Amino acid sequence: MHRVILLMGPTASGKSALAMELAEAIGGEIISVDSAQVYRGMDIGTAKPDAADRQRVPHHLIDLRDPEETFSAADFAALAARRIREISARGRTPLLVGGTMLYFRALLEGLDPMPAVDPAVRAELRARLPEVGAQGLHRELAAVDAAAAARIHPNDPQRILRALEVFLSTGRPLSSFQSGGRRRAPAHWRSLALWPEDRARLRMRINERFDAMLDAGFVQELERLAARPGLTAEHVSQRAVGYRQGWKWLSGQCSLDEFRQRSIDATRQLAKRQLTWLRGQQGIERLCAETVDVGEVLARLAR
Repeated sequence: MHRVILLMGPTASGKSALAMELAEAIGGEIISVDSAQVYRGMDIGTAKPDAADRQRVPHHLIDLRDPEETFSAADFAALAARRIREISARGRTPLLVGGTMLYFRALLEGLDPMPAVDPAVRAELRARLPEVGAQGLHRELAAVDAAAAARIHPNDPQRILRALEVFLSTGRPLSSFQSGGRRRAPAHWRSLALWPEDRARLRMRINERFDAMLDAGFVQELERLAARPGLTAEHVSQRAVGYRQGWKWLSGQCSLDEFRQRSIDATRQLAKRQLTWLRGQQGIERLCAETVDVGEVLARLAR
């Protein structure tokens, strides 16, 4: 039976570079596990692999949708499962790489069906977010759904909004719709995670990575997106880190320097959430992000 390898980790931890070396060493093909790389025209701000990298190693689940369209975790799980079968059938190794933990969860554990939400409730909550802040809404969530509030970080507005809108639309806490049952990954799947031991180094890498994006033309990419008829800051694609802050700069709500700092701060918060999720998972083998090389990974896989 062909193996399947999952390579997880926080943003800016070095997943992509390691994945390229690993894929070349084992005859693998990379399946992107990134909720922003699925959108066309969002290349620089998502650190999407360039044409040269895609020539070196086949990549999948990139550039699937226009930014005005939606793409869900369920969509990902279905397509990823199909690509895994296809790659394995060619005698090659599927290598799932990324930092969108909800996508990994959808593939590994499945997703619970969610109720419909009243659009008026959603609009009202989003209007209140700038007034009371994510932490204020998190306190409201804790009063009606303590289980969900305990799982959701106070600085994660999207998940806070989702939990509150479910409660206000249905009268039931989000946790009541979640079974909590977990499927087990097949035995031939190996889950690896790059784990930064030096958090100061990770913060520095996040800063350098975002500055490199600015040098590569991220501002111009944002301007091209803003010029698309019908695309707004409210589209799901534009809520990605960097893009969400970029729309505020484009609309004059902050300076270029503030846009840069807010994007870096949001990326650091994302990395913390990714590490929190990984810390709570079982069966994931940690790799020291500062010292790991492809030889160590190959040795682990051979065990």
